[in-house]
Amino acid sequence: MIVVTGATGNVGKELVRILVGAGERVTAVSRHPAQLPDGVRHMEANLADPPSLAAALEGAEALFLLVAGEDPEGILGLAKAAGVRRVVLLSSQGAGTRPEVYRHPVAFEDAVRGSGLDWTILRSGGLNSNAFAWAGSIRTERTAAAPFGDVGLPTVDPADVAEVAAVVLREAGHAGSTYDLTGPAPVTPRERAEAIGEALGSPVRFIEQTRAEARAQMLSFMPEPVVEGTLAILGEPLPAEQETSPAVERILGRAPRAFADWAARTAPAFQ
Repeated sequence: MIVVTGATGNVGKELVRILVGAGERVTAVSRHPAQLPDGVRHMEANLADPPSLAAALEGAEALFLLVAGEDPEGILGLAKAAGVRRVVLLSSQGAGTRPEVYRHPVAFEDAVRGSGLDWTILRSGGLNSNAFAWAGSIRTERTAAAPFGDVGLPTVDPADVAEVAAVVLREAGHAGSTYDLTGPAPVTPRERAEAIGEALGSPVRFIEQTRAEARAQMLSFMPEPVVEGTLAILGEPLPAEQETSPAVERILGRAPRAFADWAARTAPAFQ
């Protein structure tokens, strides 16, 4: 059995679907009730409260773990005691490029490496689904606002992240590996807005925010150090943050999906 934490998120929901389609027994973990495929066991638990995971981990062989909560050692200790042998951590590219800022995912990575389990770390670049933050303004005004409109980053389709996770959860040969996951090419915020407009058949006007405007907006839902690190990546990315990684293609045997593919698939969310 495979336990998937964050099972209602953009990556987790797709991962559950893929695993069930492959014939795996799945326990889907989320903080709230969820609609899931038939045959999936759902358990309500919170990564911020490791003991709440104990029942979900019973009988599991593998665990898909998000960076959430403050006690990764507690989560992994419970997993090991329950008989879990393999853990796949969804981390962040920033853990490798800016570890002094992304201390939370770094702490989870360190705990996973020291857990005594077979581990694989997936360092995701920015997810295409972050563009859902524009859904309200695109639906009502056909506008999308973001800073650094002409700085491109190779954001990744969450469905590609889920497919990679499904492979490394089910197949041998990935233990001890850390994979950076990106899309096929850098795409600017302005180009993302244009791609969503094309998917809708109705132009989306891009509004470029100042750094200060973006910072004020982000501070409403992100800690200040993470806001500063995120703005640095968005506005002054390091070469490593603009590079495309071969990992998706190497693991899946196909090129990663483009942002335009994601926009076409998710267009109803912006209508």
